[in-house]
Amino acid sequence: MQTGYRVCDVMTRKPIAVMPETTIRECATVMKENNVSSLVVKEDDMLRGHITDDVLIRNVLAEGLDVDSTTAADVMLVKVATIEPKMDIYDALITMRDYETRQLPVVDRENSNKLVGLLTLKDILKIQPQLFDLLVDKIVLREEEQKLTSSRYPVEGTCDNCGQFFPKLYEVEGDFLCTKCSGSRKKFVSTIGF
Repeated sequence: MQTGYRVCDVMTRKPIAVMPETTIRECATVMKENNVSSLVVKEDDMLRGHITDDVLIRNVLAEGLDVDSTTAADVMLVKVATIEPKMDIYDALITMRDYETRQLPVVDRENSNKLVGLLTLKDILKIQPQLFDLLVDKIVLREEEQKLTSSRYPVEGTCDNCGQFFPKLYEVEGDFLCTKCSGSRKKFVSTIGF
């Protein structure tokens, strides 16, 4: 399915970027000041890596690394899914879905792999909101996998009764329910969540 919109029509042409030697504290400050959830790491207009909010949480905070001595190069993702500027945004969305990412650095392979922009899921959905349906199946499948996880592995999810998202669910008679909805049933079988 082709939309007629190319990546270069929608992408951010000047993505927020840092150098590999930028400290993690500086990276976090840049993300906060620019209200972004990721940074491209570039050097000489070439993509060197990608830092997302998930990277900061999992690779820095959870590991207890010093934010003043750890650099972008120490924790950045180096195997990064990218897209070319001439590709259709449908192809970009499929790539995002398959690689489970919300951002794709845009690299011009015809020009020595030069970084030319960043494409986000929000960029695509602003102009083609109907493409959201492509992601729904993957999200629903992932949620079902989490619901089936035993109580030894905390998960979050959507209440089977009211349909709202909660960080903590209770399994009651085979359904996963929030605190309010589970109160209407008498027997708690197991707790899932924090």
